[in-house]
Amino acid sequence: MDIDDLRRLVAEIQRSQMEPDEVEVKAARGGTPKVLDSLSALANRPGGGVILLGLDDKGFAVVGVGDCQKVQTEVADWARNLLEPPLTLQFTVDEIDGKPVMAIEVPEVPTALKPCYDKNKGLHGNGGAYLRAGGTDRAMTDYEIFGYISSRGQPKSDEDAVPEATLTDLDGSALDGYLAELQRTRPLAFDPLGSRDEQLTRLHVLCRFGDRLCPTLAGLLSFGKYPQEYFPQLRINYVQFYGITEEEPAPGGARFLDNRTFEGSIPAMLEHVEKYILAGLRKASLIDGMFRRDIPEYPQVAIREVLANAMAHRDYSTHVRGTTIDVKLFADRLEVRSPGGLHGNVTLDNLEEEHTTRNARLMRILEDIRVVENRGSGIKAMIGALRAANLEPPTFDDRRASFLVTFRNHTLMNPDGVRWLNQYATRQLNDRQRVALVYLRQNNRIGNADYRRLNRVDPLVAGQELRGLVEEGLLTSEGVGRWTHYRLAVPKGVEETPIPMNDEEKILAYVVEHGSVTNSQCRDLLGVNDERARYLLTGLADANRLRADGKRRWRKYLPL
Repeated sequence: MDIDDLRRLVAEIQRSQMEPDEVEVKAARGGTPKVLDSLSALANRPGGGVILLGLDDKGFAVVGVGDCQKVQTEVADWARNLLEPPLTLQFTVDEIDGKPVMAIEVPEVPTALKPCYDKNKGLHGNGGAYLRAGGTDRAMTDYEIFGYISSRGQPKSDEDAVPEATLTDLDGSALDGYLAELQRTRPLAFDPLGSRDEQLTRLHVLCRFGDRLCPTLAGLLSFGKYPQEYFPQLRINYVQFYGITEEEPAPGGARFLDNRTFEGSIPAMLEHVEKYILAGLRKASLIDGMFRRDIPEYPQVAIREVLANAMAHRDYSTHVRGTTIDVKLFADRLEVRSPGGLHGNVTLDNLEEEHTTRNARLMRILEDIRVVENRGSGIKAMIGALRAANLEPPTFDDRRASFLVTFRNHTLMNPDGVRWLNQYATRQLNDRQRVALVYLRQNNRIGNADYRRLNRVDPLVAGQELRGLVEEGLLTSEGVGRWTHYRLAVPKGVEETPIPMNDEEKILAYVVEHGSVTNSQCRDLLGVNDERARYLLTGLADANRLRADGKRRWRKYLPL
């Protein structure tokens, strides 16, 4: 952080009258403030954070740091000697309104070393490790601490014996099919001389408990007739709400439009909940040749991937075996929450590229029975399916105790969005920047990672193009350095005089919303005759803006 960044950060906090999540403000007029909790919390936070000294922590007026040299020496000493792992901090000092202000940059601790904690208090039970939440520091729960520690190695919870269960609790025909498929696809893992029980033990479907065999947790979840007999909460709860909040009642006063529980093995739950959700979604109709095709509100591929990921990657440790997977359908979004945060070296920033398996045995079995691919492709498939449906990418929220995935049903480039975007038609923007503007019309903010996920570009391009939107006066930036994010500069309800769409733009907007357009639909849309419709459609096809499919009266025009 340089002097300009420090001044911008102070000005932003004074303007907004609130601390961003990555910033802790303290006065420090009378000496070195107690900052060990904040150092721990920010070091455990993705991206780290900043402790800003010299501002009143109520109204954020500049009050100055009493003795900058002493503060810097003491805080640096605490970070090196009282925290585990030790931290190396960066200090920036400037004068604002004639008073010294200090910024202390706290780096994020590598995942393999988290959580960072106060050695004097210890890691467990005494509030030594902290997390940042809502602009405040809070002590970690035992489970959150466990989540970090378990990420340092390979968890074995899915290999745990289920001694209450017996081999009769498993589906014999499913096991026979599994072994037959394994013999064909992975012959090295199959021992033709071993008995059936020996095979299943070798594959960790069964394990020895005392003098007898019993299912492992992975085996029971993959092949069990009814795993919930032993683990009642290892299920999926599905709730559909009327509006966009859980509190908004339906017209008849009911809290839910639908409330259902799904049980069984993972393959059975996946099949049933996927079909059930798809059946309950709103659908758009698309005329495809002589037939009508219903297009669900959210693409089936994305729904299947988010559900499969939730079941395969959730935490199955004893801490959270009493916690369900929750699926919530609102009027504007679909949420899927599973127990346990991200595992290993996977972060919100790299989850499309990095792949670490929490439940290695379970994942291998699910891969063998074709429930998952176990190639780290699920997130990419999910994003690709939503993008192909002209929906914005999913949002991911790692809450450490749980992981939340949200799909929103905003079609980015629908006719209304295109009309709104036309107010900027004279600006020198590329298509990616225009998509980002429409995204911000539906969302409060966008960061570098959001822009990359939205447009499939690298961090450098994302940063350049976001700054270009700031230079155009269309976005404002908030935060500094790696904590920068952006908002629309013009309120969403205040627009410049829009430029009306021409006929070609109206056709393209129709195709984005409906998936295709025919000559007849074009005539109805524009109120033109057959010759004019044919001229416009063939012109768009010749210009490689649409693709013609079919002949004569069956011809329709599709996006490229």
